[in-house]
Amino acid sequence: MIIDMNYWGKVLKNLLILALSILGFYLGFKLVIFYMPFLVAFIISLLLEPCIRFIMRKTKLRRKTSSIIIFIIAIIIIAGLLVWASITLVTEASNLLTNLNEYFEKGYQLVQNLIASVDFESLKIPDNIMSTIQQSSLDFLGNLTNWAKSALTNAINFLTSIPTIGVYTVVTLLALYFICVDKVYMIDQLEHHMPETWVKKIGIHIKELTKSLGGYLKAEVTLVFISFVICLIGLYIFHFAGLNVQYPLLMALIIGFVDLLPIFGSGTFMIPWAVISACSGDFTLAIWIIVLWIIMSVVRQFIEPRMVSGKIGIHPIFTLIAMYTGFKFIGVIGMFIGPIILIILKNIFSTFIDKGVFKSIFER
Repeated sequence: MIIDMNYWGKVLKNLLILALSILGFYLGFKLVIFYMPFLVAFIISLLLEPCIRFIMRKTKLRRKTSSIIIFIIAIIIIAGLLVWASITLVTEASNLLTNLNEYFEKGYQLVQNLIASVDFESLKIPDNIMSTIQQSSLDFLGNLTNWAKSALTNAINFLTSIPTIGVYTVVTLLALYFICVDKVYMIDQLEHHMPETWVKKIGIHIKELTKSLGGYLKAEVTLVFISFVICLIGLYIFHFAGLNVQYPLLMALIIGFVDLLPIFGSGTFMIPWAVISACSGDFTLAIWIIVLWIIMSVVRQFIEPRMVSGKIGIHPIFTLIAMYTGFKFIGVIGMFIGPIILIILKNIFSTFIDKGVFKSIFER
């Protein structure tokens, strides 16, 4: 039997590329948490780039001067918002932590009332099953309360750990400054140390990646920010109007966090909140939460087609897998990083994917 060395050489080469890509994907998830300040700085630089170019175009200033102007403006705005948000969040989270036991009692009483309202005798459900249902409800609420306490305690500890936050903030700001000011120099240095064929291929991928990933990130961040602002304003209006909204900023951040996750949306949190409020007898709050959710959804549906020129071309099931993989590797933050890495891999291996991965590897 004659062995086609050229064919099997090509197969081994493609398999090696695929194996190295999987290894890179794994290491990327492991290392991303350590380099998070640089990733955050890079994402913010993408958002600031249009502003820098606008200043350069309108004032004819050099890139360095324009970058410094935008950088200072961004720092002032971000610093002010961070100080206000940190103080408010620590206050709200501390109050919520103090009142968790009270909420647990209310939740347990609500579940008991719901169970009592069901005519189990007519359903002929045995007493032992009734006891199991009640105990399971109690255990679930207890576990939920313990989880909430742990999460809030960790959040408060993080927000009050000034040295850690200080290091992250300083590194992020310095990285943001250098990326904004010396972007052209960094690109030139990379091109200088790479073979010309690499530069051309990487240049094509970077342009496509900037178009797809950069556009996707800008659109999603802008949409989530608009939704967050609408939600925050609405919840503060409810709060000052006397409705039972005690932690407007904390609730708005949770809703914004859920809205930022691919596949999920603000309704994932707001609809259960409205249902729980209605079951507790607070129908006014339930109605207004639904109204606020409808307003946020309508605004998003109106703005989204104008901001997102095209879809990223990834099926929701693969996005969900990427989110779950990210969560298993590095926790909650991985749910954001997973889809981003998936977009990057799709862009890098677009030729393989368009033809079919295994066809690209094994086809003669």
